[in-house]
Amino acid sequence: MGNPAHEATTRNLGALYPFMAEAGMGVDGVLVGRDLLGGAFSYDPFALYRRGLLTNPNMVVVGQIGRGKSAFVKTYLWRQAAFGRRAWVVDPKGEYGALAAAWGVAPVALRPGGRVRLNPLDTATTAPSPAGVTDEDVRRRSELLASLSGASLGRTLLPPERSALDLAVTEVSSRATARRGDGTRASPTLPEVVDALLHPAPASARAVGTDVAGLAADGRHVALELRRLVAGDLRGMFDGPTTAGLRLDAPLVVLDMSAVYHSAALGVLMTCATAWLQAALVGGDRSGPGDGVVLVVDAAWAILANLGVARWLQSSWKLSRARGVANVAVLHRLSDLDAAGASGSEQAGLARGLLADSETRVVYAQAPGEVERATPLLGLSDTEADLLPHLGRGVALWKVGTRSFLVEHRLSPGEGAIVDTDARMGGGPAAAPWRHASAGP
Repeated sequence: MGNPAHEATTRNLGALYPFMAEAGMGVDGVLVGRDLLGGAFSYDPFALYRRGLLTNPNMVVVGQIGRGKSAFVKTYLWRQAAFGRRAWVVDPKGEYGALAAAWGVAPVALRPGGRVRLNPLDTATTAPSPAGVTDEDVRRRSELLASLSGASLGRTLLPPERSALDLAVTEVSSRATARRGDGTRASPTLPEVVDALLHPAPASARAVGTDVAGLAADGRHVALELRRLVAGDLRGMFDGPTTAGLRLDAPLVVLDMSAVYHSAALGVLMTCATAWLQAALVGGDRSGPGDGVVLVVDAAWAILANLGVARWLQSSWKLSRARGVANVAVLHRLSDLDAAGASGSEQAGLARGLLADSETRVVYAQAPGEVERATPLLGLSDTEADLLPHLGRGVALWKVGTRSFLVEHRLSPGEGAIVDTDARMGGGPAAAPWRHASAGP
């Protein structure tokens, strides 16, 4: 007697067809590796955005240590160079030195008392303006400094404090432009803002119906918090004009912040560095076939840990399309988003908003306890949720817009040196067999 007949719909029966496979996204781009459900997998956020398949080019990469997260990010940047694109990296752990060396550039090392300074108040452009300093200049600088001082104070600035800060920024911005004398916009520095807060101009005090002493009192706490970047233990990184001679036209710019990785102020310092990079990006000329810059913020949890800077980061993320920048935030686990604040708090909402504003999510293996958090955040199906804890090294679940892919990242033989972070553990490239696969599918 034969086996009983099996009934199935044509939807299920279609899976039995031997040549059926995911068609891919239909765009050229960086070859990432092999789609485990069929074919090679390439990805380009700019091309996908132009075709209307994505509404923003931002990406969040999540993965436990040792699962291949860093290897993917570094080779993704390396391969983007073939398309004429540049990459800018905020590197809090000093792990991008080998990638920079392969590109023939040196990381910009930031450390207290060091020789390199970046001015986070730099303008995006120095083009002449009939009105001198612009409202946009003042707004960007005020929002950044309000975020930094609020993070240090552990609270949102009070209205008198925010007014004092706005007036101080306006005053020093006008002075900087006046000093240049040719109508082009110039950048003030943090020490000038601190001085203007502690010793406000009489005209600034009159503008808000108070005297100099009253306005100084309003801004005193803000001034003292910002002063730490100027005269405290964090001085020597962001307390003066940007050091001349930095090669900003390089295909890769790495800001190495490993000297302050264990500082409680790491998030504040990373925010200063990111703000400087973004201003430099906006002011640069990126027209032509190589249009598009990838900006990586590694260990993004450090920025999300403070409410003020989380607000600033999310607002910057939302401007990615206008700036032609694909932001990449790198996290260890999705609970880093929940850990940013109490459940239901604005801080937790901002952290989750960062994920919502990143339409590409690359998720490497997560611990079983993380899957429950990941399911609603990523909109995982039951099958995807069951699969997530069991992904092998170098394999990630890609959520690109409304589509899902299971992708095995592949390395070419020559890429092992730029991605290895296990050398200190004595493993070396040979400890990771998946690394020796060819870059092709």
